[in-house]
Amino acid sequence: MQEHGEDMNRYPRDMGGHGATPPDPQWPGGARIAVQIVLNYEEGGENCLLHGDAGSEAFLSEIVGAQPWPGQRHWNMESIYEYGARAGFWRLHRMLKDMPVTVFGVATALARSPEQVAAMQAAGWEIASHGLKWIEHKDMAPAEEAAQIDAAIRLHAEVTGAAPRGWYTGRCSMNTLRLAAAAADFAWLADSYADDLPYWLQIDGRDRLVVPYTLDANDMRFATPQGFNTGEQFATYLTDSFDLLYAEGAAGAPKMLSIGLHCRLAGRPGRAAGLQRALDHMAAHDGVWFATRLQIAEHWAATHPPQARLRPSEMDRATFVDTFGGIFERSPWIAEAAHGLELGPAHDSAQGVHAALARAFRAAPPERRLAVLRAHPDLAGKLAQARRLTAASAAEQAGAGLDALTDAERAAFTELNAAYTARFGFPFIIAVRDHDKAGILAAFRLRLDNDARTEFAEACAQVERIAELRLLERFPQ
Repeated sequence: MQEHGEDMNRYPRDMGGHGATPPDPQWPGGARIAVQIVLNYEEGGENCLLHGDAGSEAFLSEIVGAQPWPGQRHWNMESIYEYGARAGFWRLHRMLKDMPVTVFGVATALARSPEQVAAMQAAGWEIASHGLKWIEHKDMAPAEEAAQIDAAIRLHAEVTGAAPRGWYTGRCSMNTLRLAAAAADFAWLADSYADDLPYWLQIDGRDRLVVPYTLDANDMRFATPQGFNTGEQFATYLTDSFDLLYAEGAAGAPKMLSIGLHCRLAGRPGRAAGLQRALDHMAAHDGVWFATRLQIAEHWAATHPPQARLRPSEMDRATFVDTFGGIFERSPWIAEAAHGLELGPAHDSAQGVHAALARAFRAAPPERRLAVLRAHPDLAGKLAQARRLTAASAAEQAGAGLDALTDAERAAFTELNAAYTARFGFPFIIAVRDHDKAGILAAFRLRLDNDARTEFAEACAQVERIAELRLLERFPQ
């Protein structure tokens, strides 16, 4: 979420995340899974003329497909929300009062429900902020949204006795995360559904911890088309989610399962029964850590604090070329072209930079790629003997033992280099780190029989592989 200069074509979304091998969260006690239960408390904070809104609420109720009533109160809708506060909350409270729970509390809703707040606190639940009002923010001006975030924090502290440590708007705008991060030093932010684990996100130059939420393991699907119809469907979905993540944890890759509940939805008897069956199933397993979001956030921050790392997508052109201009042998123009591509957080890795450089190389006309091939030195050739290789090439050839050849090996390389260059017009190129001396010589002899087109393609592929290996050295694994 960084700002870039006008000359930089940058894509802000992170499509890479933790990658193919996510970090081990090292949950307390060696738990195979962390289960995080959220109770959304929105009743009394929804759209309503009594709350100064232009119309009635239309979101997440038994009236699927409801529309706002401009200038009117919707008695049925109000009573559905009231059920959540009057009955649903207490049913879920009885079920969950001995478990760690995080409440997403809309500040105005909490202010209108003092007994429920007291019960949350008596149960030791974490009460996080769910905004000032349960309304849509997508079209809200940033200044107005920032003012509402500040007001929510103040009211939350007045009602609960302490400022919230976590934030989730839900019906958010493109500005919400940035505005929430600017408003307070939250331990966690949750307006993301992007992962099964927490992750660090740079916002305005600071690392902020995101503990992602869920819209699938969430009772809101009782109030949407093609959602849950019975408590059993809800229970099945929750247990299936749990079982798969538990198995992944047993295999060495623990994750986090978020479960989203609403008082007016899961608090209904038929749905609460399904929830209870799912929780009983989870509790019957060993190695399950039931935790609040704050507990998860504090554990993650202690175990996996943010790390300083290369961020190539944020480099200006000169820095990018200075850093990566030598990855393709004596061809800084490739880095210059790569910098002009649409780069983003997914390119802030060895594979990401390699993808950008390779694109620039492949897009070049054949004569320019041929120049890159010709920029490579002969293996164990005259440049090596004269110690005029680039540092990268010298290290690579030394790593394969090409700096310590016998007389017979040197003669073989000299003969093969001459034959290859005479046949193809560029030196023999191979990623020597993938081979030993014998393998290199065998490939040399084999590739001499290729036709020109096949060998040009193979040489280009080897150039790309050399670049990949060089980049892997630059980035921590």
